[in-house]
Amino acid sequence: MTMLTMNWSNGPRNMTQGGHHRNFSESSLLDTSAEGTELIPMWPWFVFLAGAMCCLVFSSVSHLLACHSKRLTRFFWSLDYAGISVMIVCSFYAPVYYCFYCQPLFSLLYLTSITILGILAIITLFTPSLAQPRFRAFRACLFLGMGFSGVIPSVHAAVLHWDHPQLLVALGYEVLMGILYATGAWFYVSRVPERWKPGFFDIAGHSHQIFHVFVVGAALTHTAAIMILLHWRQGMSTCF
Repeated sequence: MTMLTMNWSNGPRNMTQGGHHRNFSESSLLDTSAEGTELIPMWPWFVFLAGAMCCLVFSSVSHLLACHSKRLTRFFWSLDYAGISVMIVCSFYAPVYYCFYCQPLFSLLYLTSITILGILAIITLFTPSLAQPRFRAFRACLFLGMGFSGVIPSVHAAVLHWDHPQLLVALGYEVLMGILYATGAWFYVSRVPERWKPGFFDIAGHSHQIFHVFVVGAALTHTAAIMILLHWRQGMSTCF
C-alpha cells in the first residue's frame, strides 16, 4: 500500500509519496503549466502591445502637431505612416512565434522577412518625393502588401497544425483582421463619405476617422487571435 505522509519538520514544502521525496518551491507553485508542458515566453505578446501603442501614439502626435508648418506637416505624416508600419511588423511576432515555436528556423525566416519589409517601408515613407498626395494610393497598397504577406506563414501554419481547432479559430480571427484593415484602407483611399458631400464631414464622420475605427477593431481582433494561440501553445507538450 502506498503511504502518503507529510513531513512538517521543514515546513509544508517537503512531501514523501511512496518513498519518493519531492521538493516544492515558490516557483513551482507559480507554474500553472500542465505536466509535460513548458512555460511559453510572453515577449512576443508584449512586442505586439508595444507596436500597437507606438502606432497610436505616433498617430495622435501627428494629428496634433502636423498643422504647425509645411515642413513639419510632411515629417509628422511620415511619422504617422511609420507608426502603421511598426504596428504591422510587431503584429507578426506573436502569431509566427507561437505557431512555429517548435520550428525556429521558419520562425526566424518569417520574422526576419517582415522586419526587413517594415524597415524598407519606413525608409520609403520618409522619402520626400513619395510623400506627395498623388502617392496616397501607393502608400495604402504598401501597407496592405505588408499585411497580406502574412498569408504565407498563415497557410504554412494551417498545414502544419491542421488537426488543432484552436489554431483554425485563431486564423479565422486573423482573416477578420485582414478584412477590417482592408476596409479601413478603402475608406482612407476613396475619401468616402466626404467626397459625396464636401464640407459636411469636416468635423466628424470623415474617412480618416472611419479608417482609425477599423484599425482599432482590427487590433482588438488580432489580440483575440494571439490569446487563443498563446493558450493553445501553453497547453501543448514540449517540442522534444
